[in-house]
Amino acid sequence: MHEPHLDRRLFLKGTAATGAALALGTAAAPAATAAPGGFPDYTYVRTLLTPSQLSYNPTGEIIFPTVRGVYDKLTTRLGRYYLYYAPHDAPGGICLAYGNSLEGPFTEYPNNPIVSNKWQPHYSVSHVSSPHVLWNADAKEMWLYFHGENTTTRLARSTDGIHFTYDKVVLSTSMLPAGTTETSYARVFRHDLPSRNARYVMVFMLNNTTNHRDIHWGWSPDGRNWTFDQQPLIRHGDVGAVNVGGPHLLHRNNSTYVVYNKDKGSGGDIMITEVGNDFSRRNHLGVFYNSRAAAPENGRAAAPSFGTDGGVPYMIYEAGERLAGSIAVARG
Repeated sequence: MHEPHLDRRLFLKGTAATGAALALGTAAAPAATAAPGGFPDYTYVRTLLTPSQLSYNPTGEIIFPTVRGVYDKLTTRLGRYYLYYAPHDAPGGICLAYGNSLEGPFTEYPNNPIVSNKWQPHYSVSHVSSPHVLWNADAKEMWLYFHGENTTTRLARSTDGIHFTYDKVVLSTSMLPAGTTETSYARVFRHDLPSRNARYVMVFMLNNTTNHRDIHWGWSPDGRNWTFDQQPLIRHGDVGAVNVGGPHLLHRNNSTYVVYNKDKGSGGDIMITEVGNDFSRRNHLGVFYNSRAAAPENGRAAAPSFGTDGGVPYMIYEAGERLAGSIAVARG
């Protein structure tokens, strides 16, 4: 796998001493201990965003962070890093915070939400949520994937990371097997699959009439037009879970992994499965990050996003009970 794949070096800038980087779990400096797959053993540092402290707080909850380094991508920017997040419950709303360090502080963008649940003439839905932003090096744009309703994932595009132009629907329940009720929480990564004529991969959560959630995946030549595997990538039952969700792709030691949250009711940890560079493996490796009983995690960690800053690996994630938590950062 060549250097650009999986966007894992898109935010590298020169040397480790001068370049704070966003990478998909590829740490520039080794950790003292390691999680499965040789990844860093992340430790909670601090809370970055708490709903009660935000000006835009329609529902008292926020989920699904995505952090991106923009200092070497955008000519005009508010900070070195953009952190996207959203409430989930109606009306939701895609939100932005910005800062100069992955450990914070992050400042709330004053005009949130940057994408709302009504965008005429394109859609009018109860809520929009689960923002995942990809720096598309081919288009030199920030591409935002988000859901609303839970049946539909959409794409919007931006040259400044703040003001977006609507593109199209990229995922819906109609593209998956009969009985599918939700297709959401999608993340997209640059990843070549020559045998499928693909340059991008999507991982997402699927629910069906059994009301147990699995991880599914798809592939695309351009990030806009997608083909989806009709079988789960990670089945909830194979890892002893009620539901699995919040997937994120990682790359290490010439192999590809999916990390995801495993829920057993109200709590859960972040797990890891090796899928291989061609997504043919199903090597379930166990716990990637063990959530703490103490606040703010209260026994639940989910929906991670990864980066490195000054050579130090970080994970930014949901901490706390579903729809009652905050956004936190852990250091590897």
